[in-house]
Amino acid sequence: MTLGNEYLQVVQERFRSIKELGDKTIQRLSEDEIHWALNKSSNSIAIIVKHLSGNMISRWTDFLTSDGEKNNRKRDQEFIDTISSKQEMIIIWESGWNTLFRSIDNLVEEDLLKNINIRGESHMVIDAIERQIAHYAYHIGQIVYVGKQIKDEEWESLSIPKGNSEEYLQKMLKKHGKLE
Repeated sequence: MTLGNEYLQVVQERFRSIKELGDKTIQRLSEDEIHWALNKSSNSIAIIVKHLSGNMISRWTDFLTSDGEKNNRKRDQEFIDTISSKQEMIIIWESGWNTLFRSIDNLVEEDLLKNINIRGESHMVIDAIERQIAHYAYHIGQIVYVGKQIKDEEWESLSIPKGNSEEYLQKMLKKHGKLE
């Protein structure tokens, strides 16, 4: 396998892993909880999802051939909660991710060093991918954090639960044949 193909495989897995954290958080929340915000300057999970989806659809539609900031995107509208139900929010969420995966799954090694534009600024494809991974991980972190605030004691860890680090390490070492 070439370095470029390995990189594409890694970023595809990374995007799917980031999405999974959001999926697991959203599954745990009620209709009302997706709209909860700490204060007026904070975003609810519904708003964060709306923004992520808007960004994904804009950036990943015609990824190699058009500017990543599409003329039809209304970014400021993404920060107004117009989502009427959790089901509607999930449809919006999946629409963004499906657009991203359709595009990234069709990239080939030769695409990585091409240049694309975002808001008129030229970016190498590999840089644009990294930019989006960072952006989406940032917002998924917000979704998880808000979910933890809402669920409080009911929250189940999405990673290694507090106090279980050593147990998890030993399990992983054993799994990978590194335990002596």
